[in-house]
Amino acid sequence: MRAFEPDEIPAARRAGYGEGQRGTPAAAAGDEDTPDAPDAPDEPDTEAEDGDFDEPSLEIDELGVVLEHDEPDTETDGETAAPAATTSFPLRRPPRQGGPHAEAHARARELFARLNELPEGSTERKQIRDELVQMHLPLVEHLARRFRNRGEPLDDLTQVATIGLIKSVDRFDTERGVEFSTYATPTVIGEIKRHFRDKGWAVRVPRRLQELRLSLTSATSELSQRNRRSPTVAELAEYLKISEEEVLEGLESANAYSTLSLDVSEGGDEDSPAVADSLGSEDEALEGVEYRESLKPLLEQLPPREKKILLLRFFGNMTQSQIAEEIGISQMHVSRLLARTLEQLRAQLLVDE
Repeated sequence: MRAFEPDEIPAARRAGYGEGQRGTPAAAAGDEDTPDAPDAPDEPDTEAEDGDFDEPSLEIDELGVVLEHDEPDTETDGETAAPAATTSFPLRRPPRQGGPHAEAHARARELFARLNELPEGSTERKQIRDELVQMHLPLVEHLARRFRNRGEPLDDLTQVATIGLIKSVDRFDTERGVEFSTYATPTVIGEIKRHFRDKGWAVRVPRRLQELRLSLTSATSELSQRNRRSPTVAELAEYLKISEEEVLEGLESANAYSTLSLDVSEGGDEDSPAVADSLGSEDEALEGVEYRESLKPLLEQLPPREKKILLLRFFGNMTQSQIAEEIGISQMHVSRLLARTLEQLRAQLLVDE
């Protein structure tokens, strides 16, 4: 096979090649010239001097390159010539047949067909059931990971999803005409959601209130975006077409929902930091600032002597004996005045709070 040069392509096309069916000349076999192309040269002789072969046919591939194929002679001097060797290069790779997934699906169909034939309680049925569960555990892990980071360990969610898988294996009917994964996915997801619904409440509330709470959450989000403010009870009742008493009941039921533990890691594994690690600690200095600001007006109301005693004791860091010498009274008198003043300030602070 060889590719024609670009300047040879127009001449080849004028000769009638590449028209009609792909790879066959437009002119009938045996025509000496082409009537539609007067300027085209005559066809070469079918019998060449240096060998027995026909005129090579032209083929234009998908990239616009003219290809040449040597075709065998049908007859040369009354004898049949051997076909010339040709080389074929496929333009497209044929689609792959089979594969591990197809084999797994075929194996699952065989097991389910055999499972339906066996009686309940038989040893072979239990073995086939266990094999089907093991075969579809990757589906369970994939669906369980969709619900991680919601306060439940991934291992617990995987166990719950496995229960849904076992139920699907027991209930699957091969005559439904669907793949098992298509049938099992809603069952597994429903089992996980049921786990959150039943285990996520600190106080068990009726299912009606649980569903009402979800509806209120969705309605609150919708109305908040629409009105640019939090909706009222009346607006929620009108939106959901329920009474205001039912709205209040649904809002109160939300208090029974358990909050996420602060000790649970955010990523669901031991290496991830816990939620509490991302919370800031209380600054004790802020409490001191609050007390000082509250004491300022109370200190201004004290008599000059009691005010001076407090300043010398707590801001001047002087002892009671040093304060007594500074003011000119006994140390015992300073102690009594200090205790009485502190008691008055403490009582006034409690009243203000």
